[in-house]
Amino acid sequence: MANTEPRLIEVGTLSVLTADSQAMLDTLVEQSGWNQTPQDWALFGRLGSIHVVRDEHARIVASGAVLPLGEHAAWISLILVAPQFRGRGLGRAVFEHCLKEVQAMKRTAMLDATPDGERLYSQYSFAPLWRLTRWHRAGAPGIQPDARPPMPIAPDTIAALDAQALGFARPAVLADLMQRGDTDVVRHAQAIAIVRAGRIARHIGPLLASDEQAAAALLSSIASTTAEPLFIDVPDERPLMREHLCAAGFTPQRGFARMALGVTVPQGMTAFIHAIAGPEFG
Repeated sequence: MANTEPRLIEVGTLSVLTADSQAMLDTLVEQSGWNQTPQDWALFGRLGSIHVVRDEHARIVASGAVLPLGEHAAWISLILVAPQFRGRGLGRAVFEHCLKEVQAMKRTAMLDATPDGERLYSQYSFAPLWRLTRWHRAGAPGIQPDARPPMPIAPDTIAALDAQALGFARPAVLADLMQRGDTDVVRHAQAIAIVRAGRIARHIGPLLASDEQAAAALLSSIASTTAEPLFIDVPDERPLMREHLCAAGFTPQRGFARMALGVTVPQGMTAFIHAIAGPEFG
């Protein structure tokens, strides 16, 4: 008689990020159409934790990551499942494993959810805080890069502004993004942004500014001097940013909901946030 008991999904934690596990995680990103790079996985391996499900051949077929931020928060992200294994509960199993780790640390669990993810996370009592949209602009080969020398910006400067905006500090994360050889840190008037390489497109964010006009001016400057494809994740309550995005040839790709679970949700000056670092970093 056939065994009708559901198969237990075993979720493990990577103790070290090897070349083989890195390659399998990169394949998951590619299959899911996301923008993460090997450097992003390395960041999670160094500053957080990576959790995986393997098939009978020890190949990674699902993933999730946890990144402690500040003293009280932790970010859950990169819940990815190989296409041929979707619909079997692997994503839910990895997510529950990540959530238990965050709760064991007694931190507030936070994440940026796609619409499908929001339906899942709502079942665990996650509540939306605000909404944002990913915008995409295809490459523009005719654009000439900015010939001006980059303005030196100390990591501590942007980290302090970022902590004020978010309500928690993440200097090690920002330092990792800023120190990559293909990253630009740009400033215009009262706005500052990190622009880094991704698998599909360069990602603008975080973009922090004293007001939306300064943020929109910096966005337009970046777009007009960047030939590569671009992604940017912008809070929905930014009408001037939306206007400038459309003028620069961006189109909306997908929505996200910033969600949290916990009695102590970090409170920052979110009016300063005109683009996030990315749904994997907050």
